[in-house]
Amino acid sequence: MAATFTDRWRELDWDDITLRINSKTSADVEQALSSRKVTRDNLMALLSPAASQYLEPLAQQAQRLTRQRFGNTVSFYVPLYLSNLCANDCTYCGFSMSNKLKRKTLDEFEIAKECEAIRRLGFEHLLLVTGEHQTKVGMDYFRQHLPAIRSHFSSLQMEVQPLDEHEYAELKTLGLDGVMVYQETYHQAVYAQHHLKGNKQDFFWRLETPDRLGRAGMDKIGLGALTGLSDSWRTDCFMVAEHLLWLQQHYWQSRYSISFPRLRPCTGGVEPASVMSESQLVQAICTFRLLAPDVELSLSTRESPWFRDSVIPIAINNVSAFSKTQPGGYADNHPELEQFAPHDGRTPAEVAAALTRSGLQPVWKDWDSFLGRSSQ
Repeated sequence: MAATFTDRWRELDWDDITLRINSKTSADVEQALSSRKVTRDNLMALLSPAASQYLEPLAQQAQRLTRQRFGNTVSFYVPLYLSNLCANDCTYCGFSMSNKLKRKTLDEFEIAKECEAIRRLGFEHLLLVTGEHQTKVGMDYFRQHLPAIRSHFSSLQMEVQPLDEHEYAELKTLGLDGVMVYQETYHQAVYAQHHLKGNKQDFFWRLETPDRLGRAGMDKIGLGALTGLSDSWRTDCFMVAEHLLWLQQHYWQSRYSISFPRLRPCTGGVEPASVMSESQLVQAICTFRLLAPDVELSLSTRESPWFRDSVIPIAINNVSAFSKTQPGGYADNHPELEQFAPHDGRTPAEVAAALTRSGLQPVWKDWDSFLGRSSQ
């Protein structure tokens, strides 16, 4: 049987990692900041409480690396929610099956209206999102609708339930470029506390999804943890880093993306077990830039306009704007269906103008067919 990240995960002791991170000193942080390559020990120091006193030099290094690797560009994407049907019961999600809300799955006509509305906003990069419902919003649904959606956009990514390797390989032939799959938390016991019913209860099936994506040859693989589920955002961030390093070693042909979602208000939502402050979020983002200078770092509309305008110029190179988190949100707004409440509700033009004022160049389309990928 092929090795997967589960093999590495079993070698990692959550409590030991937490203790080691929290025991790092100022000297450890200074040594990490002066290192040419970030080791795992350096990573612990940069994520530690001691590093909070070094936010300015950390941000300066992160910004320098971001400009070196990505210039002054920031790419735009937008999520399209196809369905809020879900067969899972998760404590933190507005789409959970136990929540009493109106359920909606877009049909062919409604999808076309959404695509037209999104294109009028200027977007070329689309992220498809659904609740996790394998029968009604599964492979048959994707086979039926992906080719038509792909014809409207330059790139297509997906955030849906974990699938089999052969299904990812098939979706790639239909025009899928990337898959975002967040573990939520890497603490198995805490994971079990928040996933009460449905296939998402299977911790290891989800943990090994990026391995299946890598074997299927998916172009981009997105990782992340939902800050607030576990009582240590620092340890979850370290686990995300371990996952990234594993994947880069074993599936080097794929590109990678890291996201930093924090719990947001939603119907039936749970209170966070730990709170990551905005300065701590900056610390995490900058740490990942030092660890992986070439990796895409993404920031969504979960965060406030002020925070996004302040942090994007430091280390972020991929952002969403004007996100609607409910099916039909662009052509016919229905806020009662939304998964969570976005914080930054500005229009794409307003976000782009703010970036331009910061000396950055908004990029709506970052590649074309002559670069080796088909736009159909």
